[in-house]
Amino acid sequence: MGGVQGELLAHLQTGLTTVCRAWALTRRDGTVLGFTDHDKTLSFEGIDFKPDSGMTTATLQQSTGLSVDNTETMGALSDAAITEADIEAGRYDGAEVRTWMLNWADVNARHMVFRGSLGELRRGDGAFHAELRGLTEALNRPLGRVYQKPCTAVLGDGGCKFDTSEAGYFEERALEVVEEGRVFRFDDMTGFDDGWFTFGTLEALSGACAGLKGVIKRDYFEEDQRVIELWHPMRASIVAGDQIRLTAGCDKRMSTCRIKFHNLLNFQGFPDVPGDSWLAVQPVQAGQTSGGSRR
Repeated sequence: MGGVQGELLAHLQTGLTTVCRAWALTRRDGTVLGFTDHDKTLSFEGIDFKPDSGMTTATLQQSTGLSVDNTETMGALSDAAITEADIEAGRYDGAEVRTWMLNWADVNARHMVFRGSLGELRRGDGAFHAELRGLTEALNRPLGRVYQKPCTAVLGDGGCKFDTSEAGYFEERALEVVEEGRVFRFDDMTGFDDGWFTFGTLEALSGACAGLKGVIKRDYFEEDQRVIELWHPMRASIVAGDQIRLTAGCDKRMSTCRIKFHNLLNFQGFPDVPGDSWLAVQPVQAGQTSGGSRR
């Protein structure tokens, strides 16, 4: 078998094998889950691979070059493993997946046959179907800077470099009134300007929604209450009393970067790029060719 070496290759060449598969799933929040199609729990690399998930995998399609390797795995939804609530909340979106072929009688004889991430994840009838995408999937994403007036960085990322944990740019508190999982009302939050959190994020710190974020659509005052409204409802149950963290928002304009965040040196836009109307300007004669403005 191509790529297989060492102890596993020697085991396969005997003709009498004790081979199974194992999967390790690492979510973005750091949670690691292990599964195997063997009938007993296997352990290696600090992970316990459990047999009670009912997971199976279709044929792995692999190729040379930059084509994307892909396959599909399926399994039963179980409270002890992957739950329907966690799938609905998006906790498995983009999770890293590693797959091994191994000798269950000697787990040191193993070979990694796939490494990638979860793609499309479907659920229903007490089971899930997950598309597995290889490492070259990342090459399908467009890269490079965009030549546009607004800033292309995300507030707080490596391009922006702004520290969102600075005092005055976040607020942590318990929820008071929750409507439809997307509208939140507070009675005494007056320490920030109107609209301060618009385009920012609301992150749940406790409760069933802990670790999930929503993008803020509007931040305004309604009579004596401050209202935070999200673009979409949170993807898990969020109720009054849950702790949340609000982070200030940025509308990507140069003036906002300079006045609100004092971060103009890291502005990633091109505010002086000519607009579309500039392309339609008719040429005129001028008595000078100094490179200055046309007359």
